[in-house]
Amino acid sequence: MAKKILVTEDLVQEGIDALTEQGYEVDMLIDPSPEELIGAIAPYDALIVHPNTRVTPEVLDAAENLKIIGRAGVTVDNIDIEAASERGIVVCNAPTSNVISAAEHTMALLLAAARNIPEASASMHAGEWRRADFMGSELYGKTLAIFGLGRVGGLVAERAAAFGMNLIGHDPYCSPERALHLGVTLYDDVAPVLAQADFITVHLPRTVNTLGMFGADEFAAMKDGVVLVNAARGGIFNGEALADFVAAGKVAAVAVDSFEVEPCTDSPLHEFPNAILTPHLSPMTHEAQRRASTQIAEYVTTGLEGGLVATALNLSPVPAEAFDTIGPYVHACKMMGSMASQILGHTPKSLKVELAGAISEADPAPLVAAVLDGGLAYRRIGAFTAANAESIAARHGISVHASSVRDAAEYASSVRIEADGVEVAATLFGTEHTPRIISLLGYKIDIAPAACSLVFEYVDAPGRIGVIGTVLGEAGANITTMQIGTKPGEGCALVYMNVEGTVDEAVLDRLREAIDLRNLWKIVL
Repeated sequence: MAKKILVTEDLVQEGIDALTEQGYEVDMLIDPSPEELIGAIAPYDALIVHPNTRVTPEVLDAAENLKIIGRAGVTVDNIDIEAASERGIVVCNAPTSNVISAAEHTMALLLAAARNIPEASASMHAGEWRRADFMGSELYGKTLAIFGLGRVGGLVAERAAAFGMNLIGHDPYCSPERALHLGVTLYDDVAPVLAQADFITVHLPRTVNTLGMFGADEFAAMKDGVVLVNAARGGIFNGEALADFVAAGKVAAVAVDSFEVEPCTDSPLHEFPNAILTPHLSPMTHEAQRRASTQIAEYVTTGLEGGLVATALNLSPVPAEAFDTIGPYVHACKMMGSMASQILGHTPKSLKVELAGAISEADPAPLVAAVLDGGLAYRRIGAFTAANAESIAARHGISVHASSVRDAAEYASSVRIEADGVEVAATLFGTEHTPRIISLLGYKIDIAPAACSLVFEYVDAPGRIGVIGTVLGEAGANITTMQIGTKPGEGCALVYMNVEGTVDEAVLDRLREAIDLRNLWKIVL
């Protein structure tokens, strides 16, 4: 019997043909309601979704045969990836399909804002001729600040350079080598970038750190007459605060293509003629849609045939022949990669991965891929695999070295990583293969990390834990488990605390004030 694929978006015909030519049965259910999707999904082996199609745990519970979910584009906010992972369902996307279109749309918005094109066009359509009212600015010689130098940000840099713009940028995960190649002067801090920029464009994922990243303080720190563009993700600019600065004339023009809630038919910016608003057009070209459709058809086909899906966003694939040996360590390695990345605060230049004990003879490549996957997960570049990890690491300026040792000390096996000097080691515990951190920054500990943890490093002295507990208790946060680690010959201690409840920056600042800390990190896994 032919495998069945349900498609909820209007793929171009080339994508549909690529699936049917492989012998799959393809059905269309365009923009279904949640109830319609739940009622229809049971017999299907694969699902290709529109960004408006919500793939919830309820949908997945009804998906009796589902093996893979494809998104013919980049964003996957509409898919509950964690719930899919729990059910063994691969989630993949087509992350490179619209990067050229997105970069070109960004340049179109920059030019439209600089030259007042929408207002001038509206004036002409109204039967007017008001040349003097639409005096614009050249891009040549102006300073463009690019926040986020990934695929799209890099393409924008190349195109802006051709206009003769001076390029500066901020991206804590961009290597200096990549910035140099793009001709971008990279800054570690946001403040000097804001102060210099004539134009600002953002190319960032939407995360807890980037949502509302630009608010009243940031707009106030910008040059008078700055032009802003967001063709990335909605909510990076605080809309209400931005409207105030547009009204005051501080921001000369703004162009927005992506909104926090879509469809967006009303916002604080809608009243301003110098606010260019487009309905998420960055991926809307014939070429991008054709690439997205054919690419996702290829990835879904690969997944249905049991192959490694290059853009899988979950379930980092381990070859079947190696799964029994190292498969259980994939989650632990992703966790360690994420932890090291959060402690560092930037992409490492150097990554070392060491396999020890019973797994020392295994191929380390899939676990190296898992570490990188965790460390760079915020970019949603797709799961790293043994086949692509080396090339993606090189693109991000990361030197990777893998090794193995037979002795895992008191453990049967373990994996140790070191990222720019930040050391993390883990082993697995019990029949559930629960990851446990056994060393962090050279401190010996033994704890299973929770979703939210605090890591303290301080000069050891009586009463520290009591003070920490008091501050967290007053904030309504609960300590669930805790481990204290020491280093031989040193007077410092490291405390790893799993916590529940709200631990925001204000709470972290109170902890820093209450205790003489060497370091404090909040780790979210």
